[in-house]
Amino acid sequence: MDVSFILDSLNDAQREAVCSPAGSLLVLAGAGSGKTRVLTHRVAWVVQACGVSPLSILAVTFTNKAAQEMRGRIEHMLGYPMRGMWMGTFHSIAHRLLRAHWHEAGLEQGFQILDSDDQLRMIKRTLKELNLDEGYWPPKQIQWYINGHKEEGRRSKHVLDTIDTQQRELLRIYRAYEELCDRFALVDFSELLLRAFELIKNNEPLRVRYQQRFQHILVDEFQDTNAIQYEWLKLFAAAHKNIFIVGDDDQSIYGWRGARVENILQFEKDFPGTMVIRLEQNYRSTANILNIANAVIDQNQSRLGKNLWTHDEEGEPVRLYVAYNEIDEARFVVDRIQSWLDQGNLRSETAILYRSNAQSRVFEEVLLQAAIPYRVYGGLRFFERAEIKDALAYMRLVASRQDDPSFERIVNVPARGIGNRTLEQTRDYARVNQVSLWDAARALVHTKELSSRAISSLSLFLDLIEQLASLLEGKTLADQVEQTLHHSGLLAHFAKEKGEKAQTRVENLEELITAARNYDHDEEDGTDTLSAFLSHAALESGEGQAEEWEDCVQLMSLHSAKGLEFPLVFLTGLEEGLFPHQRSLQEPGRLEEERRLCYVGMTRAMKLLYISYAEVRHLYGRETYGSPSRFLGEIPDEMLVEVRSSGPGTRDRFSFANAREDNGGSVQLGKQVRHSSFGEGIVLSVEGRGEHTRVQVNFESVGNKWLVLAYANLEIL
Repeated sequence: MDVSFILDSLNDAQREAVCSPAGSLLVLAGAGSGKTRVLTHRVAWVVQACGVSPLSILAVTFTNKAAQEMRGRIEHMLGYPMRGMWMGTFHSIAHRLLRAHWHEAGLEQGFQILDSDDQLRMIKRTLKELNLDEGYWPPKQIQWYINGHKEEGRRSKHVLDTIDTQQRELLRIYRAYEELCDRFALVDFSELLLRAFELIKNNEPLRVRYQQRFQHILVDEFQDTNAIQYEWLKLFAAAHKNIFIVGDDDQSIYGWRGARVENILQFEKDFPGTMVIRLEQNYRSTANILNIANAVIDQNQSRLGKNLWTHDEEGEPVRLYVAYNEIDEARFVVDRIQSWLDQGNLRSETAILYRSNAQSRVFEEVLLQAAIPYRVYGGLRFFERAEIKDALAYMRLVASRQDDPSFERIVNVPARGIGNRTLEQTRDYARVNQVSLWDAARALVHTKELSSRAISSLSLFLDLIEQLASLLEGKTLADQVEQTLHHSGLLAHFAKEKGEKAQTRVENLEELITAARNYDHDEEDGTDTLSAFLSHAALESGEGQAEEWEDCVQLMSLHSAKGLEFPLVFLTGLEEGLFPHQRSLQEPGRLEEERRLCYVGMTRAMKLLYISYAEVRHLYGRETYGSPSRFLGEIPDEMLVEVRSSGPGTRDRFSFANAREDNGGSVQLGKQVRHSSFGEGIVLSVEGRGEHTRVQVNFESVGNKWLVLAYANLEIL
């Protein structure tokens, strides 16, 4: 039988992997090295060349989309359907097992699956049955705690008791949640994996049956497996050890959600005699891009090691831009994107990558100003994010007590014991009496028509808004936002929750302070600054993102970028504390994961890669003077070309800074100056040299302000 068509399009390393004999095989597939091609061709090879039945194949992917695409490619290659082959995600295969063996798994036949939102609602119900306050026991934190234990294979009975009061209460919630799910035959996503694992582990006849059936096991993105997924695979492969895994330890970036890079490092020990094949030829990026990616990732100690290379040309050099601040950085990026478009290229060929979602705000503003359509990939625009809308709703209600949508949004956020029943009674009163929800709530509190608990909770909320209104009076916009975040309890609420998503919400809220500080209000429009800012936020939120089918620039976090590729990539914000993130400097193993994240970002670029950092950054409501990321220090100087902006105003800023450096400058203590926004003032202090020079000015209208001289554009009077 002629099977050469399966191998014709493969390089030597790919061909070796596809044709390898049965046994355990680890394919270390570097970024852009054709791992999907190897997996699909391996399945086609064992079926066509080795005579293996599709019924004997189990192929595991990490997304349903990947599974569908792989199946389609295999069937197209072979020319017939692969009926009987099990191919899907860990969750979909676990679900299939549990549906087939619900009785043996201790489930009811009609068990229902809880998605993430449904699970959260069930956790809230558990807290209510235990008479626990959601404000003190955030449901998201409980969800993270329960799923974390399940993904490590631990039920509540396996968790060791402790003298720590908080941990004991978390364990009690876990037990109650399990009982509630069992009572109503509910299975969450983590339970799918754990229950399927227990089914195979504890039922020998079933275990033997599936071990005999699945003679060939193939796994994609193995570096992203968690503890229970790897144990699950080891059970299936224990008898024949025919397991073909494809992964890249250098792209393991999901440790925060349970993925264990240790699994890929441990594989050779768990399966002695494993053959290791490295796919190092890259088909995506130019040599210059690969060289800097290799230089950075080579600093990681815990890796199996490989070196990406390409037959393609060296390509354009990787360029580094040192920005004055985050606005200068965004303007530079958008200026280069415009040049790219002027050359006849597509917007969709461009991606702006960042470590923190909060960084998207400035890029969004500058792209809007330039009328360049964009999408925030896998996420919402800054002013559309739930936590931002919550904060703005507090401020809207302070500005107008008649704002019913804002009242409804925040009346129980954070949770303060105001349930649906109380809110429905408030709505009914408002409808019957033709008044706002605020007025209805005040009336119901005084008429005593509600339960004593509801009256107490509503009173607390009404008092909170009144106190907040007094607190904000006379303060600057940035201070109003900051006081709102703290006094409302929003910051503390999200800070209690665990995990990357909760931290992102905190960072977004803090970035709202920066947005307020940078907001330029034209007082001639007759509105106060707060009202103008709230209108600005609403209008920006209303400026809908481009549709998915539209040609638009892609904005995304580095975590969202994995698996994607773009001809032009901007890797932004490479400053210590931002990237690598400050948290990674405090937790063991996190710095290496941050470096892998940098490697992933660099290898998204196909033709052009720009890297940038800002000397001064206003982020999370703070002004920081950042130092370049250590990752930049790991790139040999000759591999980077530093560029300067050609945007408007650049020459003036440079000449002003250089003049200071040369002759001490004319901005001296006691000088009278004028600023375009703050008006006239007196220079009180000067510090630093060159582009880093800062001045403190006492303005008649707004008091003391520290400004970076290079871009303050002060006029000397």
